[in-house]
Amino acid sequence: MQSPQVVDRWIADRMALIEASGIRRIFERARTLKNPVNLSIGQPEFEVPLPIREALHTAVEQGHNGYTVTQGIPELRELLLNDVRRDYPGQQRELLITSGTSGGLMLALLCVINPGDEVIVFDPYFVIYPNLIRAAGGRVVLIDTYPDFALDLDRVRTALSPRTKAVIVNSPSNPTGRIVPEAEMRDLARLCGEREILLISDEIYRFFCHETPFVSPARFNEQVLVVDGFSKSHGITGWRLGFVHGPRRLIEEMTKLQQFTFVCAPSMVQQAGLVAWRTDMTRQVSAYQAKRDFVYAQLREHYEMIPPGGAFYLFPKAPGPSATAFVEKAVEQGLLIIPGSVFSQRDSHFRISYAASEEMLHRGVEILQRLAR
Repeated sequence: MQSPQVVDRWIADRMALIEASGIRRIFERARTLKNPVNLSIGQPEFEVPLPIREALHTAVEQGHNGYTVTQGIPELRELLLNDVRRDYPGQQRELLITSGTSGGLMLALLCVINPGDEVIVFDPYFVIYPNLIRAAGGRVVLIDTYPDFALDLDRVRTALSPRTKAVIVNSPSNPTGRIVPEAEMRDLARLCGEREILLISDEIYRFFCHETPFVSPARFNEQVLVVDGFSKSHGITGWRLGFVHGPRRLIEEMTKLQQFTFVCAPSMVQQAGLVAWRTDMTRQVSAYQAKRDFVYAQLREHYEMIPPGGAFYLFPKAPGPSATAFVEKAVEQGLLIIPGSVFSQRDSHFRISYAASEEMLHRGVEILQRLAR
């Protein structure tokens, strides 16, 4: 057996730039608790609709178990492209089926970022962004958006440099649940267009918008790369089915890289995607709006937070010296939530996921009300 010192010499330097996910650490902690109240995981708890499950089973039985073309099966690409053409008339956008949205983001950054290139990320952010940027050899430039999590265009202009290659925006946001208003999104898209900077729009939560309608920056800038998928909207996070659409030249390079990495998205899942995209998920989205309303109503008098417009998260400010210390107290009470330091340079807030059963939400609210006293 090799010694740890020998194995350490094998590990590439870039791995020192990638952090173990704080969310995964919470999952590990959950294993030590008996019947915890788990409001930590960003995964829909609703059952995958029967027609989608049946479509997956049928695809396996019919032999859709091998490779597909790297771009994705033509039927699914055409189905998705029809909606893209409807939403962005007059634009020449190409589309690639990916192995989840994470796979799409990884391909995009590896195809775009040279060593030393800068990528602007809004803080708080989804945990994957800084790690994938660093893995690609890029430098993360964070823009603080506290306390209201708005996109301040003056701050963006100040952060731009000759090395700025891309900006990542996520709406509705993980972890805050904020939906970027049309005016903010339009101004950001136009600024990136003027400066010839790639804007990457992570739209995985766009189905979960309630009072405020979702607006993509691709409406205002044809060169925006949109990253989207089925994981959250259809409750199939483990199936790994995503897609990207954007400038043809970039999609061509991402397709080339996918050929030598992921090869293709799972073949039987692509077949099920044909049924999933046509499945009405309105009932599930409405149920999540009701869950949000319940949790927000129960906690707004106890915690400082913005009302979330979408996704399935709340991001309250923690009482006490730090969110990490508060989360430790919550875990002692059997409640699993995520400290904001996982998503931010600040340790002031914590994330609640209301993608949970009503019984779990009631138990979690009771604990949080008790901790606020």
